[in-house]
Amino acid sequence: MTTQARTSTGTAQNGELLTPISKSALPDFTGYLIKRSWVTIQRDLRELLLGFDLSQRSMSVLSVVIGNPDINQSDVAAALSIERSGMVVIVDELEGLDLIRRERALSDRRAYALRATLKGHQLHDRVRAAIIAHEDRIFANISHAERDSLHAILLKLVED
Repeated sequence: MTTQARTSTGTAQNGELLTPISKSALPDFTGYLIKRSWVTIQRDLRELLLGFDLSQRSMSVLSVVIGNPDINQSDVAAALSIERSGMVVIVDELEGLDLIRRERALSDRRAYALRATLKGHQLHDRVRAAIIAHEDRIFANISHAERDSLHAILLKLVED
């Protein structure tokens, strides 16, 4: 498949690796390459979102709430594979930032309906533009056709 990838190891004072090592067959595994790609992407994305006082999870929740006004917390948690207890913390955070409102659902008084505030919509629009620029930078070394193909393949992997 691929030739053995060689990197350096042993750390110099500047953080660079010094002695080459082989990753053996790891670059032959698609899952390994997806994981390594994600590590690179999410590190940069985490820094970008911190500039907006958001985490990746809180941005994901805000996006789902914006796309589904009056959705209940349990449905957001299920859609994003977030534990219900973790979901409460995220909703509390977003509500504290005045990005979403939590109100009793009309159809089930035990559940909460979530809706983004104007401030939430405005922040989401700014963050979305920043994420698009982030992805353009991250994927700059592949063509638009390759990026579209990658996107389509990844959608197949994550569709329920």
